Amino acid sequence: MSEVPVLDDGVICDAPDHSAPAQAARKGAALIKDEVRRLPDAPGVYRMIGEDNEVLYVGKARSLKKRVAQYGSGRVHSQRLAHMVSLTRSMEFVTTRTETEALLLESNLIKHLKPRFNVVLRDDKSFAEILLRRDHPAPQIRKHRGAHTIAGDYFGPFASTWAVNRTVAILQKAFLLRSCSDSVFDSRSRPCMLHQIKRCSGPCTGEIAQADYLALVEQAHAFLTGKSRAVLARLSEEMGQAAENLEFERAARLRDRIRALSAISMEQQINPESVEEADVFALHAEGGQACVQVFFFRAGQNWGNRAYFPRVASALSDLDEGVDPDAAVLDAFLGQFYDAQPVPRLILLSHDIPNRELLAEALCVKAGRKVEIAAPRRGEKRELVQHALTNAREALGRKLAEGSAQSKLLAGVCEVFGLEQPPERIEVYDNSHIMGTNAVGGMIVAGPEGFQKSQYRKFNIKGAELAPGDDYAMMRQVLQRRFGRLVKEEEEGGSPPRPDLVLIDGGAGQLAAAREAMADLGLDDIVVVGVAKGPDRDAGLERFFLPGREPFMLEPKSPVLYYLQRLRDEAHRYAIGSHRVRRKMDLKKNPLDEIEGVGPARKRALLHAFGSARGVSRASVPDLVKVEGVNEALAQRIFAHFHPAGRG
Repeated sequence: MSEVPVLDDGVICDAPDHSAPAQAARKGAALIKDEVRRLPDAPGVYRMIGEDNEVLYVGKARSLKKRVAQYGSGRVHSQRLAHMVSLTRSMEFVTTRTETEALLLESNLIKHLKPRFNVVLRDDKSFAEILLRRDHPAPQIRKHRGAHTIAGDYFGPFASTWAVNRTVAILQKAFLLRSCSDSVFDSRSRPCMLHQIKRCSGPCTGEIAQADYLALVEQAHAFLTGKSRAVLARLSEEMGQAAENLEFERAARLRDRIRALSAISMEQQINPESVEEADVFALHAEGGQACVQVFFFRAGQNWGNRAYFPRVASALSDLDEGVDPDAAVLDAFLGQFYDAQPVPRLILLSHDIPNRELLAEALCVKAGRKVEIAAPRRGEKRELVQHALTNAREALGRKLAEGSAQSKLLAGVCEVFGLEQPPERIEVYDNSHIMGTNAVGGMIVAGPEGFQKSQYRKFNIKGAELAPGDDYAMMRQVLQRRFGRLVKEEEEGGSPPRPDLVLIDGGAGQLAAAREAMADLGLDDIVVVGVAKGPDRDAGLERFFLPGREPFMLEPKSPVLYYLQRLRDEAHRYAIGSHRVRRKMDLKKNPLDEIEGVGPARKRALLHAFGSARGVSRASVPDLVKVEGVNEALAQRIFAHFHPAGRG
């Protein structure tokens, strides 16, 4: 049975004893009734567990005894919940001091366990932010993602990496702040290209006084905290004074900075006057699916939006009659969303959720300040919610249309390759290398919801026994590693994702190598198909190789052919991209990295002293000894590395 998590600060954790034979024989409503007798009338979180320790549902309650009793008495108002009760084989409980703690624990457990009867947030990646570092005499501005472990000011979230990259570039131009790393900053002896193109003031080489640079930092901070009008007014005033004093070059520089800042404001489609900092959530449900559209407003500006499609297994997260299903879905979504995201001062919703006051209290505890949650009915805030709702409706419409088309394509794939049913998971493999060097195998995954990029995998192909350029052996190694791991996990009692169809980029030879690797692992039941490019690699003339059938082609205008081409091209793109990254890393390797005793600090000192690895290679032992941290023995070792037959 899975381990019961324990909250800090003495929260009591209870787990039922399932050792008795009578207990083991109970299931469903009978088991739940038996559990109720031992439950306290206290807040907490409960887990309903099915066969093979599968967590079916996670819920919270103000009173565990009263809430769980409803399941045991049969007072459930949906067939789906009744089915969930019938599948229950055991339960686990965690009591908490308050209902707020129960809400936080429930959201955390749902996010990590992903129970099939809960509303589950599928995409929980952190958002990109702008970081204005404060741990260096010359603060740096840069993109940041993840925990706030660096001392400084964080601004965000931005809905896309593109948006934050563009904003950072514009802010560099407007405030001339450095974006280079500390190691680059410390090693500069002359201004870099960014200074020459007027995107950095050059604090590394003293092109700007420390006090003047810190003034620019404060201007950037003021702009990002919503004081953009005051910053622009101050810059405009300085530009006018410079023009009056005939300092036309300085006036032109100030003009360019004003234009850059104005560009940020002009690019925002909606800049509300009454909302300084808020997240706006709007949910639209249709056809058994839901879309939650999130807009982020910071410093009075729209910093982008993102659409989420949560898994809506059960429309209601509790058993209270009369609760709006859409509001319940949004309620469950919000708890998981803010488990790892920064909390704004205001949250605007399209639906008034059941646990609004409780969630606001929990977020206040998390943020350490007041957090307001509202479902506005009039005014500018209502217009923001309606705009988000329109976007949610349109995004879900596009997804439903794509899903319908995707289902037809998968049905076509099923027919073309003679599968028993449309594939739920297709894995496509391709290799990339140059004359056998930096060889990388790529695996992409597709299914009813399109490309599943979180499932992509790359394999660094290695082994002295591989002949350079032996594509068959490379494909064999990739499949042995991928499916060897699958077999091992299945033997250990796990349930790793198993493909219904495997596509190999190649003809009869590649297919034979692939089938050999699969047969060695006892996976003959997985269908493997080879996709060979046409003459002169022409798209549309691909031949398909399937065991027991002659090679065949599809109609040139067949939608299924286009779909298979997209899969093959995506695998090719991913493999080539992974190969290029690996090759680039090899090209960046410094000869100094291969010398024992030369770590990052000594490497930096050597490069600072001699300019490059080539400069180090030309240095004599006496010159090397002069470098800080390099003694006689190490100098001899460095010299010997570059001059194997030489002496100091």
